[in-house]
Amino acid sequence: MISRRAEEMTPFLVMDVLERARAMEREGIDVVHLEVGEPDFDLPAPISEAVTKALAEGHTHYTHSLGDPELREAIAEHYNERYGLSVEPDRIVVGSGTSPAMMLVFSALLEAGDEVIVSDPGYACYPNFIRFAGGAPVPVPVSEADGFQLSAEAISSRISDRTRAVVINSPSNPTGTVLSAGRMRKIAGLSPTVISDEIYHGLVYEGKEHSILEFTDDAIVLNGFSKLYAMTGLRLGYLIAPQKFIRPIQKMQQNLFICANSAVQRAGIAALRKTGEDVARMRRTYDERRRYMIRRLRELGFGIASEPTGAFYVFVNARHLSGDSYALAFDILERAHVGVTPGVDFGANGEGYLRFSYANSLERIAEGLDRIERYLEKR
Repeated sequence: MISRRAEEMTPFLVMDVLERARAMEREGIDVVHLEVGEPDFDLPAPISEAVTKALAEGHTHYTHSLGDPELREAIAEHYNERYGLSVEPDRIVVGSGTSPAMMLVFSALLEAGDEVIVSDPGYACYPNFIRFAGGAPVPVPVSEADGFQLSAEAISSRISDRTRAVVINSPSNPTGTVLSAGRMRKIAGLSPTVISDEIYHGLVYEGKEHSILEFTDDAIVLNGFSKLYAMTGLRLGYLIAPQKFIRPIQKMQQNLFICANSAVQRAGIAALRKTGEDVARMRRTYDERRRYMIRRLRELGFGIASEPTGAFYVFVNARHLSGDSYALAFDILERAHVGVTPGVDFGANGEGYLRFSYANSLERIAEGLDRIERYLEKR
């Protein structure tokens, strides 16, 4: 027998696209990847050197279950320097990526049937994490007319006696939206616990991102090293939570994961303290790609009512082409040999949209959009 929670978990559709694209590449077909949200940059040298040094020095044993104390201190320093916040290291739990941290948070918060409010469209995996932990996701539609921004008023209309948390993600996947300080302040004032996914912090090209901890100490932060530092395969993330959650989360960590990779935790210290120039260079490059992609996609007839200013995605209205974004994405893949992500992956309100990732070289982005231009001419 297969458990119901495993059977009912929905697939991550971008992976369906990627896996078909990889199969095509094995057949000798050149595919331009604009579907995957993974930095294309090599690991910054200080991080690579830190991993090598850590292994040479014998950092291959268990660390404290909450994480290497020096890494937790470095994370606390980072939040102080970037946001002016005083975060105690003992409120930080380091894990093997942000996804395990997310699982620990929802498991600590939810009883069967408890509700968590999420945006629609929003990150595809949130609802599955919530259901797996026994909860029920409650989607709140956000629209391009409002910049895909969640509001306290819209959230309030969905709060019930079973609401335990609200998830925000700024900058957002898939829309690239950055929540304003005013909106975050109002959301922070609501009664449910706010879970702020800050994994794309540092990748903002206009204005400034804000941490939820600037507005309340009672929120939970999810963050990690994958996106900003191009460390996706090293699997390192963390959470910051009110003290009352730390011991319960620690017990789950001890049982389920023990600790994050010890050598990679040393690399995390180097990422926070030694990669300022690398991060600035990558951000400048992303911004150049962002501006180019927005211009070209508009020239191709895709709707972009609100320009994305964070992360590395452009979420475009493609309803003039099809109301079935899954079929459209695969048609583009098969006929134009360009991978894009169907909007329906991110919720029912994302249907009719496509997500384009600019985590690829400008040359490959240009090639991919040239192919889509020819594809559209033949429709």
